[in-house]
Order: sequence, then structure tokens, then C-alpha cells
Amino acid sequence: MSTYPSLHMLIGGEQVSGGNRRTHTVVNPATGEALGELPLADPADLDRALEVAARGFALWRDAPAQQRAAVLQGAARLMHERQEEIARIATLEQGKPLAESRIEVMMNVGLFNFYAGECQRLYGRTLVRPTGTRSTVVHEPIGVVAAFAPWNFPIGNPGRKLGAPIAAGCSVILKSAEEAPASALAVLQCLYDAGLPVEVAQAVFGVPDEVSRHLLGSPIVRKLSFTGSTPVGKHLARLATENMQRTTMELGGHGPVLVFDDADLEHVLNTVVPHKFRNAGQVCVSPTRFIVEQGAFDTFRAGFAERAQRIKVGSGLDADTQMGPMANPRRPEAMDRLIKDAVARGATLHCGGERIGNQGYFYAPSVLSEVPLDALIMNEEPFGPVAIINRFEDEAAMVTEANRLPYGLAAYAWTSDAKRQARLGRYLEAGMVGINTTMIGGADAPFGGVKWSGHGSEDGPEGVLACMVTKAIHEG
Repeated sequence: MSTYPSLHMLIGGEQVSGGNRRTHTVVNPATGEALGELPLADPADLDRALEVAARGFALWRDAPAQQRAAVLQGAARLMHERQEEIARIATLEQGKPLAESRIEVMMNVGLFNFYAGECQRLYGRTLVRPTGTRSTVVHEPIGVVAAFAPWNFPIGNPGRKLGAPIAAGCSVILKSAEEAPASALAVLQCLYDAGLPVEVAQAVFGVPDEVSRHLLGSPIVRKLSFTGSTPVGKHLARLATENMQRTTMELGGHGPVLVFDDADLEHVLNTVVPHKFRNAGQVCVSPTRFIVEQGAFDTFRAGFAERAQRIKVGSGLDADTQMGPMANPRRPEAMDRLIKDAVARGATLHCGGERIGNQGYFYAPSVLSEVPLDALIMNEEPFGPVAIINRFEDEAAMVTEANRLPYGLAAYAWTSDAKRQARLGRYLEAGMVGINTTMIGGADAPFGGVKWSGHGSEDGPEGVLACMVTKAIHEG
């Protein structure tokens, strides 16, 4: 594919575009050039989407498990076949290297295939009761789901938002990021082409606050699924209380990484540095605060900075690019603000700290050390290509620092001490903990956080059950 597709909304199976609607210009972050104009929903569009979604739920809630599974498996097969096309769209819109976009497509393939299997495993249970009576516990689809997906994983986030409700028997209105709409539309088109009734899933775009207030203000919506920043998540949670809508919130993080003296530092560095700068650091579970034991600090810091400076930054369409641009002009501005504040407060900047080139939104991989706790970057999620490396005396101090912030999405630790591994797994306050690994996600594993990083889970059996209600039925 050499061109960018035309943009539209999908409401009731119809492509909605043109007219007198407001539009949003989608931009290639590698060049700053416009890719296309995206129509934005007006209240009438959203009312129609709600009405169609209500019909879709009435239709899909009774669809046999085999039918739901066949749609998900078919969509997975089509995404696999269209991998290059979808990956290229995502790279054009969001900037990440093509290799990462291809992996993202395959993550969706795995998730949809897993959810297809879960359709057959939505078990209830029968309770022990006297002869002649019966009590059962069943799981039923919750209803219409309003799903809001961000721009950082333009294929994977829509896949999560669509796959779980469809597996559960719900209908879904997807509001994906206006920065990367064609990626989401490509995922939804795979579902349509695999036989999903058009009433079951729709895609709308618009001014975020207008769309969220309109959808959550309707009693038709029974569930909100949101991935994004903590401040926006808190705002949406308040809106959802009015109609008592259930919420799944996957919010911000500030990933601590504990590195102990007994770790294999070469292996740790070769693993965590690429992981830190994956997707230009625009990852909610990105390793960010490197909490390093005293004896390993100097070697770790020097090795980290040296590797960061070797990272090849460029267009995501170039085969040798290891890190693409940031996704929008807001992100380099945020990096400048946070890094300059840290240096002004006494931190040492080892590399980066500046933009690259005079077009697009490129920012150099950056490494800070000896950053004081009152620096903004130690308390705000940077969501960009910057690593913070600080020294600590012992395990107790390191765990205290890891748990200091109100965020608790992902945490990592590197140590060869088996007893310490067990302690860290218990005492690190995070929804996901990686010990001697950065691989904390999987189609069969719950993905979610604690504290200000949200509640509820996506992926795994938990992701489907989050779109269902539990009912007890008692028969005398």
C-alpha cells in the first residue's frame, strides 16, 4: 500500500464523512505533513450510534458462542493477511517503526484468537442446594460498551476495546484517537469482513469531551472502557457515576525498575534499553525510574547512556530505524519542559535533551541521573524517550522509592536472589510485576493497574468478564 486511506466514521455500517461536520487534520509525525481530514461526530451522529448500538446488543447478546468465536477467528486471520497494510497505516499515523507496527498487528491476532476460545469458557456454577431446588450463578453480557482508545498503540488499543465486548456478547461504540483513526478503522473492517453484524461495533470520532459527555450521559451505555491519562480517567469516572456505568480504567504509570548489585548488568542493559525507547517511550508500562543499588550504579549508568546514544532515530518507514518520532507536537514540548526542570534542580543530563532535525516530532533518546525527588519528572509520567537513573543504598530504600508515587501499573526488578524475587513480587505495588523480564503482557494475562493507574483488567479471561455481569438464579 502506497497511499493513505480516506477517513470516515462507521455508524450502523455506513461510512460517514463530508457534509458540514467539523474535521480534524491527521498528520504524519515524521514529516508534519497532513495525511487526511477526519470528520468529527455531531450530536445527531452520536444519537444514531447509540440507537444502533442498542439494536446491536439485542442482536448479539443471543448470538451463539460458536458464532462469536468464528467472527473473532476470522478477523484474526484477516489481520494476519493484511499485516503489512495495517502496519504501514499505523506507522504513517503514529510514527513507530514498521517492525513495531507489525508486532502490534500480531498482538491483536493473538488476542482475538484467545478471546475466540474464551467464548466457549464463560462458565457459571451450580451451588449445592437441597434436592428439588437449584441455585446457579451465570455471567451475562453487560450491554452497550463505550470504549475510548489512545494513540500510542493505534492497532492494539482498538483491538482490546473491540475484542472483549464482542466475545462477551456486547455491542460497542469505539472512540479511538483522532491522531490515528485509520488504524482503528482497519481493525474494525476486519471484524465486519469476518461476519460481525454492523450494528454490533461502530467507530466515531470527535472532540473528546463532547463525545464522552454525550455517550456517558445516555442510559443506553452500561460500561465504559478507557485507556489514557490519569486526569482524564478521573474525569470520565466522575461522568460515569451519574448512570452508574461500570468502568475499566487503564491509566498512567511511572514504571520503577529496581536493579540490584547481584544482577547480570550486561544482560539487564541489553534488555531494558531497547524496551525503554520502544515506541519513543510512549508506553504506559515503559520502564522509567531506574532505581539502582549503590554497587551497580556507576556501571549501569555508563552502559545505559552509551547504548542510548547508539539508537538509530528516523522515519518509521526506514528499515534501519530503531526509534521513530513522537506522535504529536505536544510530546517534544513536554520532554523539553521536564528535562529542563530536572537539570535546573541539579540532575545530570548524559545524552539527549533536545529535538532532532527541523521537521516532524523527533526527540533524542535522553538519560538523566541523580534526579532529585522534587523534580517534575520524578512525579509526572514523562511518556517519552527519557530514562531516570538514581542510586539507592539497599532493598528497603529501593522498594520505598518504587512505591512512593500514587501510580501502580507496571514495576520491574532485576536480581539473582530467589528470596528477594519472592519479596519483591509481594511488596511492589503494581498491577503487573516483571522480575528479570520486561515481558509482562500476553493475550491470556490480565493487564491493568492499581492506585492512580486504574482498576479492572483487559486481556485474559478477566478482560471478557469485565464486560459481563454476574447473576444468581434461585429455583424452588
